[in-house]
Amino acid sequence: MAIMIKTAQEIEKMRISGKALRQVHNAIAPHVVPGASTMDLEEIAVRKIAELGAIAAFKGYHGYPSALCTSVNNEVVHGMPNAKRILAEGDILSIDCGVIIDGYYSDAAVTYPIGKVSAEAAKLLDVTKASLEKAIEQCQVGGRLGDISAAVQELCEAEGFGVVREFVGHGIGRAMHEDPQVPNFGAAGKGPRLKAGMVLAIEPMINAGGPEVRVLKDGWTAVTIDGSYSAHFEHTVAITKDGPQVLTR
Repeated sequence: MAIMIKTAQEIEKMRISGKALRQVHNAIAPHVVPGASTMDLEEIAVRKIAELGAIAAFKGYHGYPSALCTSVNNEVVHGMPNAKRILAEGDILSIDCGVIIDGYYSDAAVTYPIGKVSAEAAKLLDVTKASLEKAIEQCQVGGRLGDISAAVQELCEAEGFGVVREFVGHGIGRAMHEDPQVPNFGAAGKGPRLKAGMVLAIEPMINAGGPEVRVLKDGWTAVTIDGSYSAHFEHTVAITKDGPQVLTR
């Protein structure tokens, strides 16, 4: 495992990338409403990324066709935008996006309720988002990678939710995926020591039911095996001597 340590200058470049990515998410958010198609949201993202002078990090990555991943309801990650996929009241939608500016990547995801959702779906979103914030709190110099993983697992499983094993967070910098992997499950006090200059994409993927998933025939879209809803929240986080800095806030 070769964990890349970033300089203060590199973290600043990643902060610029992260701020641009937040602008992309902010441009999309008002349009995440019943009646919109996931392709409508893709087109908004593509325009905003171009306006910012950024590069869509996902498009073309291992052949992926889009700037966004748009995962609806029981889709966990890597759902592809589609003009025929129309959002309806009660759905939930995870939007994952990454951009590159000046050679540096940022990566962030948000799950939205579409109109009024069930109490269970609302709780899933609240708990998953809270688990991300709890994980970020663990990004302290001298801690262990397992502290981040355990924070997510303990909170979500205590609420009866399933923690996805097949997809995990990751280091990020001049590449989309760098070491280390950042699972959403594990034991506190275990794993590599956290050091200043590490930058991690932390991304809880949490199911309302069991943790098991499968990938559809399109080779990308992962869905829950039991059909339960799934939520996904993600930030790019720098570990510094002054504590965690969220670069995509």
